Amino acid sequence: MPAHAPQSRPPRSLAAACGATVLACVFAWAPAWPATAVYKWIDDDGVTHLSSERPPPGILYERVAVGALGGGTQPSSKRSGGTTLSKGSVRLAAVSPEQVARRNAAISELQNRECVVALESMDRLARSGRPVDPTEFHRLQQTADLNCSKEPAARRQQEEQAAKLRVAKSDVCVEARNRLAAMLEPGRRPAREQLKVQQEFIESHCKVPVR
Repeated sequence: MPAHAPQSRPPRSLAAACGATVLACVFAWAPAWPATAVYKWIDDDGVTHLSSERPPPGILYERVAVGALGGGTQPSSKRSGGTTLSKGSVRLAAVSPEQVARRNAAISELQNRECVVALESMDRLARSGRPVDPTEFHRLQQTADLNCSKEPAARRQQEEQAAKLRVAKSDVCVEARNRLAAMLEPGRRPAREQLKVQQEFIESHCKVPVR
């Protein structure tokens, strides 16, 4: 990943200027989108963290802007640090409820993905019949505990997604996709009903629930 200049804290005079409205203020550095950024990093144990707050200083993280200023997402890799910010390089931006809602939705989506992938990996390891690396299993368990929902109904949905992901990654679905690809090769003339059945099977059983 390309190196970037370290992050820094805004001058105290600017912080004071926010006064009583500090909760409605955002210190936006050059790209002007930290207000809606999602921060993702992996700790020393390999556990994935997702937050609207930057990680502690010295930790390498990925920052993703949530389409609030111009649309789309903008990944950026940085190492948090603390240098003096030059005068005039900080500007103030208002944070709308829509921006906050988009950021929270992005965090929730990313957390759901990390949860489902971790649950599927744990289930696959448990079913493999081979010795399981305790360190790897513990890392996956920590990732699941950190990112999976604490609400019973939402957690059941995540477990169902993990089960669908396991099937989608199984040999059955790999073979089904390969068979469909072979049917669609130039020169092949599969029966329309046969092609329909194959496509419907993949759509029903082999669709990946998270990416």
